[in-house]
Amino acid sequence: MNVAAILKGKAVGVLAVRPETSVAEAAKLLASRRIGAVVVEGGDGPGGLAGILSERDIVRGVADKGAAVLERPVSDLMTRDVVVTNSSHTIDRIMAMMTERRIRHLPVVDGGRLTGVISIGDVVKHRIAEIEREAEELRTYITAA
Repeated sequence: MNVAAILKGKAVGVLAVRPETSVAEAAKLLASRRIGAVVVEGGDGPGGLAGILSERDIVRGVADKGAAVLERPVSDLMTRDVVVTNSSHTIDRIMAMMTERRIRHLPVVDGGRLTGVISIGDVVKHRIAEIEREAEELRTYITAA
């Protein structure tokens, strides 16, 4: 199974903010959409990314700089060196990337265009479905034998 299979089961489109969006606005967006990160568009990175802002980035910002950081632009807290994947990468490969880099969200860039974001939750959900499917196939095989 690959990233393309995961993207098929997700809503179309990518939620993004601009670098000048306030951290408070981004935090409200994360909370209302029940997501852990948002891409920051308008940069020179892969797929036009300027960065990615996660809940962790916000928590670290508040811990380091206090609540006043919430009025700062997301560009002050975002991760600029964004690790990306593409739709042909396998689940095993992105699981390894996420584990090695200690990240929970991977933007998907195909042909220089941002096409989606994969979370660790998406990966786990699809991996469990894959294991359950394999187990059912084994049960069917054993029963038929």
